[in-house]
Amino acid sequence: MIKKEKPIGKVTHYFGKIKVAVVKLSAPLSVGEKIRVSGGQETDFRQTVKSIEYDHKKLVRAGKGKAIGLKMAKKVREGFKLFKLK
Repeated sequence: MIKKEKPIGKVTHYFGKIKVAVVKLSAPLSVGEKIRVSGGQETDFRQTVKSIEYDHKKLVRAGKGKAIGLKMAKKVREGFKLFKLK
């Protein structure tokens, strides 16, 4: 069974010390959804969204067009793409 992926945004900034990426969303995203992060030659991993922050407030769901803070399982860089797994 092949899982379908939908592009949902890309990384615009990464804070290494706290492992949080700023992600500009091109589609809505909710806590609990599974995502795939892809970029560079060696970065391609999956994780579950554990928390979303916008303007220092925790959200359960963020809409299209928002730049949100997302805790990352691994180091990412600007331009990396995020996909929602179905």
